[in-house]
Amino acid sequence: MIFPLFLAFCCSLGSPLAQSADTLSANQTLQDGQSLVSSGQIFEFGFFTVDNSSARYLGIWYKNKPLQVTWVANRDNPIANFSAELTLSSQGSVSLQNGSVNYWSVTPVGAVNEPFLRLLDNGNLVLSDASVSDDSEDYLWQSFDNITDTLLPEMKLGWNLRTGLKRNMTSWASTTDPSSGQYTFSLEPPDAPQLILWKGSQKQYRWGPWNGKRFSGSNELKANPIFEPIFNSSPEEVYYTYKVVDNSTLSRFVVTPEGAIQYLAWLDSQWTNLVTLQRDYCDTYGMCGPYGTCYDSSDENCRCLKGFRKNDSNPLDWTGGCSRTWGLSCGNGDGFVKFKGLKLPDNSHLSGNTSSSLEECKTECLKNCSCMAFTRVDVHGNGGDCLLWFVDLVDTKNYPSGGDVLYIRMARAEIDAITRTKRRRRIITAVGISVSTVCGLLVLAFIGLYTLRRRKERARAEYGVYRDSGDGAPEDDLELPLLDIGVVAHATSNFSFQNKIGQGGFGEVYEGVLPTGQEVAVKKLSLNSGQGLKEFKNEVILIAKLQHRNLVKLLGCCIHGDERMLIYEYLPNKSLDHHLFDPNRRKLVTWKTRFSIIMGIARGLLYLHEDSRLRIIHRDLKPSNILLDSEMNPKISDFGIAKIFTIENAGEMTNRIVGTYGYMSPEYALKGHFSMSPEYALKGHFSVKSDVFSFGVLLLEIVSGHKNWGFYHPDHDLNLVGHAWKLWTEGNALGLVDALIEQEFPMKEVMRCIQVGLLCVQQRPEDRPTMSSVVLMLVSETSDVPQPKEPGFGAESFVVSTDSSSSVKIFHFSNDMTMTAPESR
Repeated sequence: MIFPLFLAFCCSLGSPLAQSADTLSANQTLQDGQSLVSSGQIFEFGFFTVDNSSARYLGIWYKNKPLQVTWVANRDNPIANFSAELTLSSQGSVSLQNGSVNYWSVTPVGAVNEPFLRLLDNGNLVLSDASVSDDSEDYLWQSFDNITDTLLPEMKLGWNLRTGLKRNMTSWASTTDPSSGQYTFSLEPPDAPQLILWKGSQKQYRWGPWNGKRFSGSNELKANPIFEPIFNSSPEEVYYTYKVVDNSTLSRFVVTPEGAIQYLAWLDSQWTNLVTLQRDYCDTYGMCGPYGTCYDSSDENCRCLKGFRKNDSNPLDWTGGCSRTWGLSCGNGDGFVKFKGLKLPDNSHLSGNTSSSLEECKTECLKNCSCMAFTRVDVHGNGGDCLLWFVDLVDTKNYPSGGDVLYIRMARAEIDAITRTKRRRRIITAVGISVSTVCGLLVLAFIGLYTLRRRKERARAEYGVYRDSGDGAPEDDLELPLLDIGVVAHATSNFSFQNKIGQGGFGEVYEGVLPTGQEVAVKKLSLNSGQGLKEFKNEVILIAKLQHRNLVKLLGCCIHGDERMLIYEYLPNKSLDHHLFDPNRRKLVTWKTRFSIIMGIARGLLYLHEDSRLRIIHRDLKPSNILLDSEMNPKISDFGIAKIFTIENAGEMTNRIVGTYGYMSPEYALKGHFSMSPEYALKGHFSVKSDVFSFGVLLLEIVSGHKNWGFYHPDHDLNLVGHAWKLWTEGNALGLVDALIEQEFPMKEVMRCIQVGLLCVQQRPEDRPTMSSVVLMLVSETSDVPQPKEPGFGAESFVVSTDSSSSVKIFHFSNDMTMTAPESR
C-alpha cells in the first residue's frame, strides 16, 4: 500500500502541462516547446528564439501574430539549448533551470498554500495563491512589475512608494538581442513626476512635469481618440498608464533599441506606428543650454529668454546657454516676469504646501534667494501645486499650442526696464491715435468715401476682393478673389457648349483656363435655380473656410448683375456618378479605388461634422456631388444647401426641405436621386445623422455600382437599400458586390463596408453611428461592428396613383410617406 502512494507522489512532481492551458499549477513543469495561452487566445507564454540565434529565452508574445515579444524573463541570461524547464514548486517558488543551472527565479515572501502561475488576457503573468484570492492586490508576483521594453495597457510606469519598487522600460540591445540595451524610460522623481529617456546615465529626452492633463512639452500623451492616459499620484503609488478607447485594438508603447519611444497599434493586419514621442530637434535634452529656449519652427533654433543674453559669441554653440542681463540682488526688489507657452524646465521641486494659490507660490519662491522660478500646476490632482526651481533653467522649449506658464525671477532693474518699455509703447500708441483722430477726422471723412468708391470700382474691374459678413455667420468677415465677368467668359470660351462639363441642381458647370494658366471649373448659377443670394453667400462662406484634402477648393467668385458664379479648382475626372453608373467606365474602377473613395468621403464628412471650425451638415450627399481628381481622390462639393451648426442646435428642424428630394420632381427622384434620411424627408428634422444616412446609401451604391432608386431586380420592387437588406438577412451580402469588378477583392473588407453601410441607413437616427465611428469601423479589422437594424423608408416599395379630379400624380410609400407632383401634359 505504501509503495503505490509513494509512486503517485513521485509522479505528481514535475507533471507535464496540459496543452493550451493558461495556468501552471504547483509541481507542474513548462518544458521547452510547451506554452501557456491566455483564455482569450491573445497572449502566449513560453520559450522563443529571435531570428536565427541559438539563444533561447522565456517570455510573452502576441498569439497568432508575427513574433512580437512583450516581456522576457531571462533577457540578460540566455539559454544555450532546448532543454530548459520552468517549474512551480508547492511553496510557490518559480525557477527556470537547465540541468542544475538556474537562469531565472521568483521566490515569494511568506507562506503559500495553493500557488499557481497564470497568463491573463492583458498580457500579465501572475503568481497567486488560490487559498487567498485572485485580486491584483494579492498577487505574489507579476510580470507587470518587471517591465522590459514594452508598456501594455494597465501596465504601470513609475513608483510603488510603499515597497520601493520602481518600474522602468529598458530597450533591447538590438532588434535580435533581448538583453538590456542602452536606453531606459522612467518616471521620476515622485514629487514632481516627469518622463525621462536615459542613455546610460545621460538624459536624452524629457517630458514633464505632469500638469493635470499631460506631461509638459508633449501633446502626444494627452487624451485622444486612440488612447486615454492615466496618471495616478497617491501616498502609496505614483505611476503613468493608459487604456485603449477601443478594447478590441491591440496596442503597446515600446522603447526601440535606437531610443525612439513609439505607440503602435495592430491595424490592417500589421503593426502601425501611430505616435512617436520624439517629434523634432527641440525634444533633445538641453539643446539650448541654461535659460535658452528652443524653437522648432524657426531658422534660429535657440534663443535667449527675455532678460538674458547669449554667453558664447559663436552663433552655433549653445552649450553655455544664456546669462542674465541684470544680476539678481536678493531682498532688493527682485520680482517675476511671466512667460507663456513654454515646456517647463528640468529639476523642479514640489513645495511642501498643497493647494496653494498663485500668490502663495510667489511668496514661497521670493523668500528663498536660490529660487529662480515658480509656477502652479495640478500635479497631484488636488487643485494646484507650487513647483519651484532652485537651479538654472534648462531644457525649455517654445510650445505655443500647449505650453505652460512660468514665472522667472528677475532683477528690479530688468523689471523696471520692461515696465518702461510697455509704458512707452502705450503712450506712443495713445498719442498717435489722438493726433491722427484730431488732425485727420475731416480729411478721412471725405477721402475715405472717395477711396471706398474707387476700391469698389477696382474690385469689379478684373480681379478683386469680395467681402461679406455672412449675415450673421459665426466667423469673421470673408475675403476671397472676385473675378470680372469678362475674365470668366474668356476663360470658358464665352460659356460655350464645348466647355460645359456638367449640370448641378443650381446651374451649369464649365471648365476654363484663367489668364494665369490655372485650370478651373466655373459653376454658373441659373436664375431659376432656386439658389438665391442667401444660398450663394452660404456656399461661398462655407467652402472658403474649409480646408481638407477631401473637400473641393474654392478659388473665387463672380457677381454680374443677377448672375452669380463660383470658381473651383478643376478636377479632371469629373464626378463619381460619371464613373460609377456607366458600365464601360465602371468596370475600370477597381475595388481598391472604390474603397479609397469610400474612405476619402468618410474622412471629408468627418471633418465637416467634427473637425472643422464649424459643425457643418451637407444635406445633399450623392455621387454627382463627389468630384474626383487626377488620382481618383474624392472631394465633396456643392455646399449650396449646407447648414452651419453649433453643438446645441445640431438637431434643428426646418420647414424648407432642400436637397435631392426638395428641388426635383417625384418622378425624377424615383429615377435614382433619392438619398435623404427619413426624418429629413418626412418631418424636416436634419442633423449629422442625416448626412450619415446619405453616406450609407452612397457606400452601398459604390459597392454595387447601381443607383439606389434606379435599381431594378426581377424578383422584387425594392430599391438598392432594400435589396441590400434582403441579401444581408438571407446571409448573402456579397451578392451585392458589383459583378463588373474584375480583380479579386478582400471579402472581409467588402463585408465590413456593406455592414457599415446598412448601419448608416437604419431607420432611427440614434441607431446610426457617428462618422468618427464609421471611419474607425472601416479602417480597423479588429473593431466590433454592430449588427444593423432594418433600414428606413429607402427599403420600402411604392405605388403610383392618379387623382381623377386633377392632373396630379400621388406617390404612396408603405411607411405612410406620400409625395404629390403635377402630372405633365
